[in-house]
Amino acid sequence: MDVLINVFVGLHIIGIASLLGGFLTQMKAMGEGTARFTPAMLHGALTMLVTGVALVGLNQADDHAVNNVKIAVKMAVLIVILALVYVKRDEESIDKSMFGAVGALTTTNVFIAVLWT
Repeated sequence: MDVLINVFVGLHIIGIASLLGGFLTQMKAMGEGTARFTPAMLHGALTMLVTGVALVGLNQADDHAVNNVKIAVKMAVLIVILALVYVKRDEESIDKSMFGAVGALTTTNVFIAVLWT
């Protein structure tokens, strides 16, 4: 079971990398007002959601303690990210504040995962 959990952790990190990488590669475009949400950002957010839910289930099935409040906060932040990216995915350019919010929320989600013990 530990191998399976570690596989899903790896996939979860790939999802984070896709979402955050898509944001970081468009920092210059954000400054110019031409940034847009890429398919990689949407797929990264979806990957994070699916693998995160799977990780909670696998950890509970393996009798590991799961902090349900932490998971609920992380999921709420991710749902906001996913909603923003999904709704605005077809627009040619995204408002700087909305694009920046996705980057900030993604970074916040990473720090919640790492620092909340």
